[in-house]
Amino acid sequence: MSVAVPSMTDTTRPRLSLGPIAYYWSKEQVDDFYAMVADSPVDIVYLGETICSKRNQIRYEDWLELAATLEAAGKEVVLSTLALLESESELRRLRAICGQDDYLVEANDIGAVQLRRGRPFAVGHSVNVYNERTLNILAAGGCMRWVLPVELTRETLAEMQQRRPDGIETEVFAYGRLPLAYSARCFTARAGNLPKDDCRYACMDHPDGMVVETQDDNRFLSLNGIQTQSARTMNLLPALDEMRSLAVDILRISPQARRTGEVIDIFHQVLTGERTPAASAEPLAELMPTGPCDGYWHGAAGMDALAAT
Repeated sequence: MSVAVPSMTDTTRPRLSLGPIAYYWSKEQVDDFYAMVADSPVDIVYLGETICSKRNQIRYEDWLELAATLEAAGKEVVLSTLALLESESELRRLRAICGQDDYLVEANDIGAVQLRRGRPFAVGHSVNVYNERTLNILAAGGCMRWVLPVELTRETLAEMQQRRPDGIETEVFAYGRLPLAYSARCFTARAGNLPKDDCRYACMDHPDGMVVETQDDNRFLSLNGIQTQSARTMNLLPALDEMRSLAVDILRISPQARRTGEVIDIFHQVLTGERTPAASAEPLAELMPTGPCDGYWHGAAGMDALAAT
């Protein structure tokens, strides 16, 4: 089986994608989660470990089994790669993912781009695509989809969309805690006075990350192993009309530990016209662990919430 390049003829609404799980969940929780996803209205599902290779409850073969199940349910499946590689074992896994052609690969590190060797791939938000020149280079190498880096603004997206190469799709991270940075250090282990090499899988105790508070009780960051996230949840559904006018092809929802299915349903209802973006604000806010943000989209501080202002 070879990867099918999706059609880009549907201009009525963006498609809906579900990003890879960013957290460390048990195999039972992961299996239950994707059983729900199989019956959900998402169009595209990204699978795989993108944060830490020590999160080994789900093996590569398990991801492939989940991929086959989701594909049978009518989903387009994409295999995602690690954003930060540090060992030969991680490179072996990367080579296996990039060496197969049953599913599209999301490259979250430039090494994955090189390993695809001209075959179709997508680039995730952790690859720094900041201008149309980079996008053209990637497209020439086989890139068929890119995800807007979360720190870029709508104005930057508008400029890049004007010069977007033919045949490449644009995906926007529309809901979820913002992925801000990656480090060779494990912040979750450090918070528990544990060394990274003997972390005792501390991430599993924090299925939505570990929120950090300032001395004045301002919750502004979340620790997720080697990844730093925003504490607040990015919500760009109020900007749907803007994204449509900018010809955005795909809106991405990032999974959270609880009630992701409800988030998916609200997005789907707005995309199909059953609900307005304004009517979705309050229901979505109730599903967010620490409230909304959308500042980067507007060119402001990322943690700002400007949709209602």
